[in-house]
Amino acid sequence: MEDLGTIYMILLPLVLGAALIEGVWISRTRKDGYDWKAWGTSVADVMVRRLFAFIPYSLATPVFMLAYEHRLFTVPLDSVGAVLALFIGLEFFYYWYHRASHTVRYFWNTHSVHHSPNQFNLAAAYRLGWMGKLTGATVFFTPLAFLGFEPTTILAALALNLLYQFWIHADWIPKLGVLEYVLNTPSAHRVHHARNPEYLDANYGGVLIVFDRLFGTYVEEREDLPCEYGLVHPVTTYNPVRINLDPWIGQVKDLLSARSPSEAWNYLFAPPGWRPDGKGSTTAELRAQHRQAQPLMT
Repeated sequence: MEDLGTIYMILLPLVLGAALIEGVWISRTRKDGYDWKAWGTSVADVMVRRLFAFIPYSLATPVFMLAYEHRLFTVPLDSVGAVLALFIGLEFFYYWYHRASHTVRYFWNTHSVHHSPNQFNLAAAYRLGWMGKLTGATVFFTPLAFLGFEPTTILAALALNLLYQFWIHADWIPKLGVLEYVLNTPSAHRVHHARNPEYLDANYGGVLIVFDRLFGTYVEEREDLPCEYGLVHPVTTYNPVRINLDPWIGQVKDLLSARSPSEAWNYLFAPPGWRPDGKGSTTAELRAQHRQAQPLMT
């Protein structure tokens, strides 16, 4: 874990510096400017999250350790094949972790923080939720420990995966040709961050986009449909405490209003926006509303 902390301490100033340079450039070249308040919110978010790193416990840690204790194999990273297996395995489980982070409200509460910026830029890349360590989201990567990869190696590989995703949070990098078929690119990730009904819940990959294509969640960025960024109910506050805690407060209020165990379950684990009367704001409902609002084709 000390090696993982060293990685963060070396790379964090580089990441913050690159986002700052981008902000200065955009503010000088675009009429709509750069949201410096949002930049400050993202910086505050990452600083507080670094404090959470000192918490010596994660909800997923006991599960990780139990899986590794009863592992099927021991896989040292001493060959190209082992490194490739870790990379592909991590990508596979990252896809499902990320997909669940959008489709299960309990996980979305934390992940929604990352989608809260209303501009898409490098600073948005490091605005991440504070509660991930306490919700056990990394449990999705436990099968890698069961297969024989050492837990700290898995977490270090995950950190590198997230580092790759830093540069794809850019709206000024064009499509990258044939690479769009294999890699998660800025174009693919713009779609992922868009709140347009046509773009919701798509492109969950980390480094690769192949699992989205395989499981039917890939959506291509369209020239005729510019991305609108942020949450479907846009965040208007720059207060990082509210951005991180409001989703949890809302879920607690809903749980207290539940009239049955099944309602309580759905308030916890159904898609974000679920309501018992079927008139919520899930992706399926938003798309249905969007279709109904379109003028009839003649």
